[in-house]
Amino acid sequence: MRVVDLDRDMSDVIPTGTTRDSNFLFERMTEVTLACAEPGPGRRILDVASGFGQDSLALAARGAWVVGAEPSARMTAWARLVSEKQSAAGAAGHGSATWVRGWSDALPFRSACFDAALCKGAIDHFDRPELAIGEMARVVRPGGRVVLAIANFESIACRLARWQDAVATWRGRPPGRGRRHYDVPADHFTRYDVDLMREQAARFVDLDRVIGVSMGWGFGPWTRATGRLPEGVAQRALQWLDAWAERSPELADVVVLVGRPRTSRSAA
Repeated sequence: MRVVDLDRDMSDVIPTGTTRDSNFLFERMTEVTLACAEPGPGRRILDVASGFGQDSLALAARGAWVVGAEPSARMTAWARLVSEKQSAAGAAGHGSATWVRGWSDALPFRSACFDAALCKGAIDHFDRPELAIGEMARVVRPGGRVVLAIANFESIACRLARWQDAVATWRGRPPGRGRRHYDVPADHFTRYDVDLMREQAARFVDLDRVIGVSMGWGFGPWTRATGRLPEGVAQRALQWLDAWAERSPELADVVVLVGRPRTSRSAA
């Protein structure tokens, strides 16, 4: 039996406080993911697990026709409210966004009806992620784009943090209680690394690009350093590591996979 909170609003997940490395990571993840969907006038884009709808609205502002698929009643209602307010204020952009309540692994759309489908930072919350990827590939036209942005729990930051905690424990000063940032949260079903991402996606998608985003996020010494450095210096350091992450996705904090639906899909 699947037990799901259809009123969930993600208030327990979205950070209430921000740091420079957090701001950089989330902004870059959004920038890269949305750009890979190639939004523009006339483009039909599906935003899977659209949440509060901020990404759907950003895509619509670039002229795309966007559908957000989200099972949570509360988040869907919030997205609609924000969309209506933007439309009333004349700030909705040249595209359009609408929301449909639907499961990622059983999308309520006909095959090949979108130019692109994206899922940003949500697929590790799904209990059947491979079915969700298969559904995204199904609803995208041949030659269209499937875009997945996924947290990497084998990033260099996670590895360094695990090593740091192991050393502290060996010295008799174990870390405090509570979840460490390299531990998979309780609301995640899958602990992803780049190899697993590729394996699952490749069943349904011919991958064109695997892009790393940000490096060092969540590692305490790095977070504190970026907070203490002058803002300009911190931004250049974050950008330098991001450029390194782009070429070395196995070390990156987030990985964005981009590809086309496979013409022949294997269930193996």
